[in-house]
Amino acid sequence: MVNTVELLHEYHPSLPKENWWRDNFVCQINGFWFLPKFVPSTFRVLNEFKPLNNDVILASFPNTGTTWLKSLLFSIIYRSSKESLVNHNPHDLVPTLEVQVFGGTEPSPIEIDNLDSRRLFSTHIPYQLIGKTLDSSHCRVVYITRNPKDTLVSMWHFTNKWKDVEYGPWPLEEAIEKFCAGIFPGGPYYDHVMGFKTASLEKPKNIFFITYEELLSDPNTHVKRLAEFLGCPFNREEEVKEVVKSCSFDILSSYEVNKSEEFPSWFQVPYNSFFRQGVVGDNKNYLNAMTIERIDALTRDKFHGAVSAYLIVYGRNQVCPISWARGSPREQDRNRSGESPMAKYKLRRSNCSMNTEAKYDRPRDNTVMVP
Repeated sequence: MVNTVELLHEYHPSLPKENWWRDNFVCQINGFWFLPKFVPSTFRVLNEFKPLNNDVILASFPNTGTTWLKSLLFSIIYRSSKESLVNHNPHDLVPTLEVQVFGGTEPSPIEIDNLDSRRLFSTHIPYQLIGKTLDSSHCRVVYITRNPKDTLVSMWHFTNKWKDVEYGPWPLEEAIEKFCAGIFPGGPYYDHVMGFKTASLEKPKNIFFITYEELLSDPNTHVKRLAEFLGCPFNREEEVKEVVKSCSFDILSSYEVNKSEEFPSWFQVPYNSFFRQGVVGDNKNYLNAMTIERIDALTRDKFHGAVSAYLIVYGRNQVCPISWARGSPREQDRNRSGESPMAKYKLRRSNCSMNTEAKYDRPRDNTVMVP
């Protein structure tokens, strides 16, 4: 984690740069890659953003389910205003700190703090950079991640809808190489995920870690968990079902605002680019067997070498378990022993091969999976 933002400013003029798509390049800040246009605003977030204790921050790597979770969190927190999703894109309702909030030249509108309402923001800034800022208050952080192969394919589709695409699309083969090398906007993916995963184990009361696949498999259960984590539980099951239904892909993608081909002022993609398919496993329609195995091997290497405590699941038939030694997420929240949660978990490696069955040390309904 960066100790002083001034150190970053000192090296800003000479930040490492790498080409990632045609003539477009990314800049490196402490091991992570950013689009040049968001480097100044990222510095502004780290320097100027003062989270309040009741703030909610949605953190994510790009293209991992951010749009859907924005709509869910907005509906959970502002229940009387959830109809706003009919006429507003989720990204306009939940602004991204380094894009809309601190991305302009004018003073940030959140400098005038409204203490009477709860603020909801998002960010793609990795925990290794923004962790000190988030830890300066008791704000709640929700982090979502997704199968790296689906993330890659989604980002490839998303990038090819940029305004610059008229000069030539981003070849999938190049996207694969850049993703595996970590030279990708927001990348490296694996470091980004592990930064927030590790922090969620150390601070379970403040950081909620979930995967897109997990949320999609049982949205009602996890929406209730999110509401409880945020301190605003539902009183009736019907309320949960209503939120899940109103934020479903079919409902959200049917609204005119989300079918619009207009470009927002804050990014170079049309609004309809945020709603493509919303399915799990779409990567199999684009990646060949050799590429899938390459990314699976990279994922095994990156996640096995870390002190993590969640299952890595590769599709339906390939499973490589990393078991929990004890405790469900709820039990972590109740832990008051003072012992670091990281000390409570141990890794159990298994050979990863076709049709390997996962061995669980805790109930399946609490399993956190990253395919």
